[in-house]
Amino acid sequence: MGASTTQTHKVSLSDIATMAGVSLATVSKVLNGRADISDATREKVQKILATSGYVRKANATNNSDMIEVVFEKFDNMWALELLTGVIQVASKQGLNVAIVENGDRAHPDSTWVNKVINHRPYGIILVFSDLTKTEKNKLSRCDIPYVTVDPSGDPYPDNMSVQADNWTGGLIATRHLLALGHTRIGIITGPQEMMCSKARLDGYSAALEERGLTVEPSLIRIGNFTTQGGFREGLKLLSDSKNRPSAIFAGSDLQAMGVYEAARRLNIRIPQDLSVVGFDDLQLSGYMGPALTTIRQPLRDMAASASQMLIATRTGQDCAKRTILPTTLIQRDSTRHPEDND
Repeated sequence: MGASTTQTHKVSLSDIATMAGVSLATVSKVLNGRADISDATREKVQKILATSGYVRKANATNNSDMIEVVFEKFDNMWALELLTGVIQVASKQGLNVAIVENGDRAHPDSTWVNKVINHRPYGIILVFSDLTKTEKNKLSRCDIPYVTVDPSGDPYPDNMSVQADNWTGGLIATRHLLALGHTRIGIITGPQEMMCSKARLDGYSAALEERGLTVEPSLIRIGNFTTQGGFREGLKLLSDSKNRPSAIFAGSDLQAMGVYEAARRLNIRIPQDLSVVGFDDLQLSGYMGPALTTIRQPLRDMAASASQMLIATRTGQDCAKRTILPTTLIQRDSTRHPEDND
């Protein structure tokens, strides 16, 4: 005997629309996470979708094996280190990785979230930026988890995030220079609005204050974590030969490279005339001339942790919402006692 009609009939979107008493377009909006419908209608449709046995057809643009990594710009070694950490974890899980350049350090552009919903990746890793409540809800309704790496602001408790211990990094960088005998120490921070910049500056200030030294505003320069920014602000710190610092905490290895070039232009020798400390410990830092003393920020480990959070979320495992990884001093050849001149 053949199967009955009720056994073979597959629930369609038209059926869902009829059961919910809404239009087919409204059901489609619910499935695609659109915001232009009421919460009551959305909940009603979602409940019927969940209980009716509806099976969504595979979408030709579905990327359920793809981790999307969103950078403001993918243009330097820092970004490459993060990407490497993601790939190392993703490849072991049979997942692919896509790079997206979008928005700024605070937020992706306004069209990004709808594009993500359309192609439905396995998960998202946002570098620096965070999302609005509406955007979070859209991703949540579509079961697309996301993690922020090195969040530019203080993440909400329910947001997954990974960062380094930036305050301790700033503290130990400055303590290292103080231990060598430097008392006039400049700092080039990152953008003022970024949490990691503030934390590194606070660590720098705490190290000076614990030695009874006054924080001098003239020795604090606002950079942007780029080589060009380090060069520009390095020139400002070093151009006045009578008041220049004997050491600079550059705030990032890329900025330290800029300080090196500023010092070269001014015929200032490193480390004989100027000690320099970076932050990140990029692969190139050990090959600079001289090799750069820096604070190791475990970028690959941070990216790997973010990837593991996505996998845990997708597979129903428990995981910490917020991870802070330690920073450590890597001492090389760019720092020395200020009186150890040749």
